[in-house]
Amino acid sequence: MGIFEILGYIGALMIGVVLGLIGGGGSILTVPVLVYLMALNPVTATAYSLFVVGVSSLVGAIKNMQKKLVDFRTAIVFAIPAFIAVYATRKYLVPAIPESLFTINGLEITKNIGIMLFFALIMILASVSMIRKNGAGSSENNEVHYNYPLIILEGIVVGVLTGIVGAGGGFLIIPALVLLAKLPMKKAVATSLLIIAIKSLIGFIGDIQNQDIDWTFLSIFTALSIVGMFIGIYLNRFINGEKLKKGFGWFVLLMGVYIIWSELA
Repeated sequence: MGIFEILGYIGALMIGVVLGLIGGGGSILTVPVLVYLMALNPVTATAYSLFVVGVSSLVGAIKNMQKKLVDFRTAIVFAIPAFIAVYATRKYLVPAIPESLFTINGLEITKNIGIMLFFALIMILASVSMIRKNGAGSSENNEVHYNYPLIILEGIVVGVLTGIVGAGGGFLIIPALVLLAKLPMKKAVATSLLIIAIKSLIGFIGDIQNQDIDWTFLSIFTALSIVGMFIGIYLNRFINGEKLKKGFGWFVLLMGVYIIWSELA
């Protein structure tokens, strides 16, 4: 086992730790770890990321269900268009992307480079969401209100983005649940985990039909992420999650810039 592979498995553990500590964001690390440390191509990495993100989020969602924090009605309204969109994206859209997209000043932008550049853009948007100080969100006593057309539209958009980059999209889902369904912040975070789990795992089904999956590797990587998540949940008792979230946001921003530089260099 080489040094990069060892670092990759440590990265799997850290993905879970970040998820456990700050309740999101860890999935944004999965694709870079799989591509740059495990040497997988971006299409395979985004597929494996969907499985890792889906299983890890499901574990978190089950814990939140036990605390009665999940709003199932909102989850269903959001998740149905999202999982249809992510499945269609993985099954039909990603395989249909041509291997060579275009050329700029002699530099050929291939499918793999294009996916990583798009992923880097999503990382930068996610980092801005983490760095900015969150507002209080909806009051815990507010009545839940459903703006069905906008929730469905947001579900489709998040589903397509998730299908392309293999990340959960929590930084898009949580604000949508707070603004469009008027969910309190704690319920929005808890409900988003269930939505992420459903759409990621159903999206991964589209990949099973298109790709050969290394189940041994994927199982080990996912198991390490889940172990890391429980470590993060434990450490969360002693660490200020909000301060950590802002610091992690700056790290994700630097990672996004690095990916753009490395892909275009």
